[in-house]
Amino acid sequence: MTHTFDKSKLPSRHVSVGPERAPHRSYYYAMGLTEEEIARPFVALASAGNDSAPCNTTLDAQADAARRGVEQGGGMPRRFNTITVTDGIAMGHQGMKASLVSREVIADSVELSVRGHCYDALVGFAGCDKSLPGMMMAMLRLNIPSIFVYGGSILPGRFHDRDVTVKDVFEVVGRYAAGNCPLSEVHELERVACPGHGACGGQYTANTMACVGEAIGLSLPNSNMVPAPYTTREQIAVSAGAQVMELLARNIRPRDICTRQAFENAARIVAATGGSTNGALHLPAMAHEAGIEFDLFDVAEIFKTTPYCADLQPGGQYVARDMYDAGGVYMLMKTLLAEGFLHGDCLTVTGKTLGENIDQVTWNPDQKVIYDAKTPITPTGGVVGLRGTLAPEGAIVKVAGLHHLQFAGPARVFDCEEECFAAVEARQINEGEVIVIRYEGPKGGPGMREMLSTTAALYGQGMGEKVALITDGRFSGATRGFCIGHVGPEAADCGPIALIADGDMIRIDAETGTIDLDVAEDVLAERRKAWKARVSDYGSGALWRYAQNVGPAYKGAVTHPGAAAETHVYADI
Repeated sequence: MTHTFDKSKLPSRHVSVGPERAPHRSYYYAMGLTEEEIARPFVALASAGNDSAPCNTTLDAQADAARRGVEQGGGMPRRFNTITVTDGIAMGHQGMKASLVSREVIADSVELSVRGHCYDALVGFAGCDKSLPGMMMAMLRLNIPSIFVYGGSILPGRFHDRDVTVKDVFEVVGRYAAGNCPLSEVHELERVACPGHGACGGQYTANTMACVGEAIGLSLPNSNMVPAPYTTREQIAVSAGAQVMELLARNIRPRDICTRQAFENAARIVAATGGSTNGALHLPAMAHEAGIEFDLFDVAEIFKTTPYCADLQPGGQYVARDMYDAGGVYMLMKTLLAEGFLHGDCLTVTGKTLGENIDQVTWNPDQKVIYDAKTPITPTGGVVGLRGTLAPEGAIVKVAGLHHLQFAGPARVFDCEEECFAAVEARQINEGEVIVIRYEGPKGGPGMREMLSTTAALYGQGMGEKVALITDGRFSGATRGFCIGHVGPEAADCGPIALIADGDMIRIDAETGTIDLDVAEDVLAERRKAWKARVSDYGSGALWRYAQNVGPAYKGAVTHPGAAAETHVYADI
């Protein structure tokens, strides 16, 4: 349906209406627009498309397809691009310090482009890990009618008659280092694991946040699990463009959709899918943009009572393509709502409630990926929050697929990931140890690196559940094993993790949600007196600026005061 809009109440009036805006309009005439087209609402199509990795290579085409939907609805599409840092390529070296920082840069750059050009609505396209929350953070910050579109997952590769993902390639590196496979197997696997366009195939961070997009109401129903190579992605983009015009006509905004209850729904989906621990970092950051208090401990409370229902990698068997074939995120939400785990009255971008959308879905009893919430894989979620003397500000662990939920052992301390990875490669890690990687937090890294190279190497050596690993950094959604991240306060703030010495006993219990350091307080006090802050290698540039502004992980590692300190909302300028 094509709407007629009164631009006198829309932001784009500042660049297109009135005699004083003649210079502004001259630029639009230069791009071939007509007087009638300039009089329409201006709709931003923000794409994280680029040639950095297969996660992002289809995004520009999808954003361009959305133009048709915007035009059908009476709008004028304006596409622009933002950056991404692709974790699979940034992993295991200094490049990973840029990953979480990129989330803020993406949100900031989308905000600045929309503000600078006075766009009235937004459709955002993202594919790789941090670009998803970054795009949704911008939507909540700007609060103009918005729809989030995920570029879609990669299809699984085939290796020796089984499905594989990039996780298998990271783990084969560990097997090769342990002498358990020839180099030829590494080369053979790396060539087939990623067969085309799309984001990493398991329930890693990208697919976890794609599920969040639907659960929180910012994405069209059952749109995000469609794999990137499928031709139906084009129609999803067109539909998003058309639907954002409906939202503009009805003045339905992201903060109308993303309420406290919607964030609780999103946390349920992270836990029920055994999703990435990064969900517990990104949900608080998104809530911060909407002025909602929703920190790691709020997320962890939801996790405690959520059944683990979707049998997805890395803890389970299946990949995103299989989730789509089984009925997608809405099939999972169907059973969770039926058992009282979701708030069905939350508004979504369809203009209907989540419950009304779910009513259109018929439960498929024949699929094998999504368990009925009455008979889940395990009665509590695949992700668990921890707290204790080692982590007063909390920590997070993915337990999906773990056989044991308790671990105790002596600490083996490293002050950066490189030191630890070298010890792993040299087979210098002993069974029963609790590996500690510190000074990798948001401020101390800076940038809170993920540790997939190290955890995958441990798994490839057969040590995945024979040791535990704790860090003030993060883990990839592809990480498996007893790996605890987001430990806070971080070492750079002289949190307890900074005071651990080799041999200190550490106790972790993912059933009770505790993580404790068995060292007397007077001993810790003496160590605290002797502690000296480390000097960062990053004395300038984006990483320096990030370190000066970033807050604690349990609040989302955000860099500004958020909606609570707003004096105006962009949408109302």
